[in-house]
Amino acid sequence: MAREECKALLNALNKVIAYYHHQVLTVGGSGDSRNLREDLQNTRQKAQELAVATRIRLTMALRDQDLGTEERAEFECLWVAFSGCLDLLEVDMQRALALGAMFPLHSPGRPLVCTGLKANCLSTHSLRHEAHSDLDVANLRDLEREILHVREMIHDMELKVNVPLWTVQTRQASSAEVLASTGASSAGSVSVEDHTEPCDLSKALAATLFGAVLLATVVLAVCVAKLS
Repeated sequence: MAREECKALLNALNKVIAYYHHQVLTVGGSGDSRNLREDLQNTRQKAQELAVATRIRLTMALRDQDLGTEERAEFECLWVAFSGCLDLLEVDMQRALALGAMFPLHSPGRPLVCTGLKANCLSTHSLRHEAHSDLDVANLRDLEREILHVREMIHDMELKVNVPLWTVQTRQASSAEVLASTGASSAGSVSVEDHTEPCDLSKALAATLFGAVLLATVVLAVCVAKLS
């Protein structure tokens, strides 16, 4: 039950982070707007909520002393995947912070990329720009705090649960699948050997004939040179 719940949470987290990554790539472009910035903030908060819930479930499972070897290996795989999701989330948050600082929405001197808007059009309402500029600065400060929170979460994970990444292996296929794939591969190798053996003999024969023709050509050339 706990394993399925962790898988569901991790799957939802992965989807939200992928959506957030797609949103971040549009910051500063023609699709950028106040709605996008607010949607970015909502998606980021949703990802952090899922991350906290997933961390709690996985931490409780991995700190259980009665957990079997097979189940522990599966939870460790989920833990490594969760750690990778948090790393990707932090990278995208850093990218959003850099792009947000580079392309503020309401800055007369720094228009967005390929929006079709001119800088002089943006400078007509200076008071509104100052108000929105303060809002942009506040959002960037909130984003900085959230990045620090994600880093603290990653550090706290490493302290509470010791799962070295290099010791975790992916889950192997079942024995029936392994046997079936082994039988198919062995049969395929036999058939390949049967087909490749005549091919190798024909190549060897062709190489021998070519060498003999080349040798005869050299001998005839030497004889002609001596006669002349």
